[in-house]
Amino acid sequence: MFSKITTTKSTNNYWDNIEKVKIKIQSADAILIGAGAGLSTSAGFTYSGRRFEDNFPDFIAKYKFKDMYSAGFYPYNTLEEHWAYWSRYIFINRYQNAPKNVYHDLYDLVQGKNYFVLTTNVDHCFQKAGFDKHRLFYTQGDYGLWQCSKPCHTKTYDNEPLIKKMVAEQKDMRIPSALVPYCPICGAPMSMNLRSDSTFVEDNGWHMAADRYQTFMSRHKDLHIIYLELGVGGNTPGIIKYPFWQMTAANPKAIYVCFNYGEAYVPEEIAKRSICINADIGKILKQL
Repeated sequence: MFSKITTTKSTNNYWDNIEKVKIKIQSADAILIGAGAGLSTSAGFTYSGRRFEDNFPDFIAKYKFKDMYSAGFYPYNTLEEHWAYWSRYIFINRYQNAPKNVYHDLYDLVQGKNYFVLTTNVDHCFQKAGFDKHRLFYTQGDYGLWQCSKPCHTKTYDNEPLIKKMVAEQKDMRIPSALVPYCPICGAPMSMNLRSDSTFVEDNGWHMAADRYQTFMSRHKDLHIIYLELGVGGNTPGIIKYPFWQMTAANPKAIYVCFNYGEAYVPEEIAKRSICINADIGKILKQL
């Protein structure tokens, strides 16, 4: 349907759009939130600049890394060095709180309403802000989970205690060999439960969340629902952006709302039932 669309930037008055969103949220039967990396960026989870430099000065000095994300793909020579990097990475992006209260402000906006969250983010910020875990579907995994790297089975494992121990005990960019995680079934090295290739494990929790998401969509597809897209870029538009456009087009009662700094746009087919605000998400949520 949208194969040859043209997109339109929001040109309406900023404050008019804020008021429109308030009214729509108050009257909606349900809200489906679709959250991408831009939401966590607004909350302060940046992967370059000062935050990267403060936490990885040794890795930057040795390898001349430019950002936290790309450094995670580097083929380190040993598992001890690999997990020295990744344990720090996980610790600051999963077990530390976001610097800003953006997720808490979003929760305040939808608390008490009929909502569900679909997200490609893997940093657990929704649950830390108070969102009901049974209303969340993390499609791409979780920094807090390990899996077998093969994988030989479809179970995932919480990594918090060992990650914190790795951070505390690493020295000279290496963790003690005794802390390197291996699969308890086949003995292969463990890996992160992050969707990057065909080895990604969709465990029982993943499938239960997927079922709850499908049920939510089915129950509300013909009602007055808001598809609220937050910080979704162009890397994986088929997970959130395109389905939100399609579901809005299919339901005359639906409203599409997009908050995205620099990427707030909408197909012409649903422009009359859309509100796009091109600004920092944290700023918008404060004003809502």
